Amino acid sequence: MGLTLVVASNLAAMRCRRSRNLPAMSDTADNGNGTVSAERHGDVLLVRVDDGKANAFSVPMLAALDAQIDTAEADDEIGAVVIAGNDRAFFAGFDLNVIRGGDRAAIGELVSAGGAMVRRAYGSSVPVVAACTGHAVAAGALLLLGCDHRVGPDAQVKIGLNEVAIALTLPDWAMTISKERLSRRHLQRCVANARLLDGNGAVEAGYLDEAVGPDAVVDRALEVAAELAETLDAGAYAGTVRALRGDVLAAMDASVERDRAAAA
Repeated sequence: MGLTLVVASNLAAMRCRRSRNLPAMSDTADNGNGTVSAERHGDVLLVRVDDGKANAFSVPMLAALDAQIDTAEADDEIGAVVIAGNDRAFFAGFDLNVIRGGDRAAIGELVSAGGAMVRRAYGSSVPVVAACTGHAVAAGALLLLGCDHRVGPDAQVKIGLNEVAIALTLPDWAMTISKERLSRRHLQRCVANARLLDGNGAVEAGYLDEAVGPDAVVDRALEVAAELAETLDAGAYAGTVRALRGDVLAAMDASVERDRAAAA
């Protein structure tokens, strides 16, 4: 699909690795839409995002997340990454002020940056684990689909792709990762019917791999990431990701580039 969510045709309707004993280290970046902070837990990099609200994606926030994956991939002592949201949400999708603003270039920049981030997580040379701390809607749910392992709460949160319910259409890169990761049995209901699910329903549909008590989500994600960092050979993992996911990654790359070109 051309640019991003078929925004132009819908605006009118919308307006109506490896060191277990490393000391903990942290770094915080104010990205203009929230705060992205990073902490070392042994050979796991924990990246927390908290904009004080629902963690709506902005271009600066996505750039800050991308930079943290850069850090992990460049450091031989980091074997896995955990991405965690705040107490309210994992991520609530794209900033609707941008999506509804009518600036085609800004919309294209934001949505293509989101696609690039989901693709980056799925193609990373280090495993990426999601700590889904709350709601994960629209692009937030898509980021879950880009992570190796997804831990969420066994609670009445909302997880899923609600685009069709709010007069939007998923871009091609989002369709690609949805077909790749969602359960075939639930795909039509999740995408075409815009069904939002609780934590346990999200496990069944394929957004999550496991649901635990809300207070245990981050700890469990760190535990999974530490196990991946400990047991996987870094070179073999990276090579296997390229071989196993290469076709999907190439399709996502092409879609993101089409969106960027259409917005230019």
